[in-house]
Amino acid sequence: MDRIRSAQTIPRRALPALLDSLRRARVSVISGPRQAGKTTLARQLVDRLGRGTLRDLDDPVLLQAATDDPVGFVATGERPLVIDEVQRGGDALVRAVKRVVDRDPAPGQFVLTGSSNFLTVPTISESLAGRAAFVELWPFTQGEIARCRERFLDLAFGEPDRLRRMPRGDLDLRGYLGRLCAGGFPEAQRLAPGRRDRWFRDYVRTVTQRDIVELSHIRKASELPTLLRLLAARTADELVMEHIVDDAPIARQAVYEYTALLETTYLIHRVPAWSRNLTAKAKRHPKAYLTDAGLAAHLLRKDPDALARPADPATGKLMETFVAAELLRQSSWAESPIALHHYRDRAGPEVDLVLEAGDGRVVALEVKAGASFRRDAVKWLALLRDRCGRDFVHGYLLYAGPHALPLGDRLTALPIAALWEVR
Repeated sequence: MDRIRSAQTIPRRALPALLDSLRRARVSVISGPRQAGKTTLARQLVDRLGRGTLRDLDDPVLLQAATDDPVGFVATGERPLVIDEVQRGGDALVRAVKRVVDRDPAPGQFVLTGSSNFLTVPTISESLAGRAAFVELWPFTQGEIARCRERFLDLAFGEPDRLRRMPRGDLDLRGYLGRLCAGGFPEAQRLAPGRRDRWFRDYVRTVTQRDIVELSHIRKASELPTLLRLLAARTADELVMEHIVDDAPIARQAVYEYTALLETTYLIHRVPAWSRNLTAKAKRHPKAYLTDAGLAAHLLRKDPDALARPADPATGKLMETFVAAELLRQSSWAESPIALHHYRDRAGPEVDLVLEAGDGRVVALEVKAGASFRRDAVKWLALLRDRCGRDFVHGYLLYAGPHALPLGDRLTALPIAALWEVR
């Protein structure tokens, strides 16, 4: 009744990581925002394997079966058994999966998908530690939309001169703003701007009024959209919770709890501060970003026309959010681990994004929404270069202009499209 059928879809860059996890782990967990394409990715997986079963717990009949008899629910079905939106089945369902894989250690038995961070859901106490491999799936990257293979992270660390030689870009500021406001959610991509705005509105309602309520049983879910809009207004800023508490018409403790729930359901994500000093790093504030620039623009009631006005203060913040989202998504499938940070010194210097490889090498990025820039726009990149010495691979000023321009020792201006166009 629930055999997966093939579908013509955009290939996802996370698929190789998922196939690898199936070969080595008993349980594979796909987590990420609602409507990011987790079910579609599971279908692509089973199409590739030629076998498998999908059970979607958004179906009330299947959800009832999973909660009434979780042991029986996981005992049948062709493997891998894909359980979509597993968090809805709660603790008992995850324990039933755990019992199966503890009796049989064969890899590739289950694929669990969830629109929440599996390890932080309060109702799921079993983490499947040692039994599961985790794959994050975010909304589409610009490269996935264009059906091209992005290599920015590989080139930034390994072949920076190749990025310097990229050809003239075709996108202007309006082109970037159109992509920003469209975001990366697969369903939203297919819609005209007016219908897309309604889609985002319904999306926020579903996540805040249903998903989070089911996860936490909070009583005042109506306060969540207000808090989300406040966080959207501060996207790309340091997350200072006292400032949020001062502005939110919500009880102090609720602000902390609700912010954690918005992060658990992938509506926001934090980028920690970067420092060579681990103690100093822990003390500094992270930045907070909406996970999708299109969603952020919707919450701020911004469209490309509004953002194109020179005086609009949201343009720069949303462009940085757009870039951060692209890098977060690309880092989730990178062969070598790349961690995203930001840099801010108490004396004033700050760098929008710092990418750190596992061996300590650093690539730094500044993001400008304009088609031109002043020469001192790279002064903090240069300062970080001098402080890091040989560990500093390259610093890039990403801007909305068309040209790749050398700006000195290990410093280059690049069109923002270099994130997906250089291959």
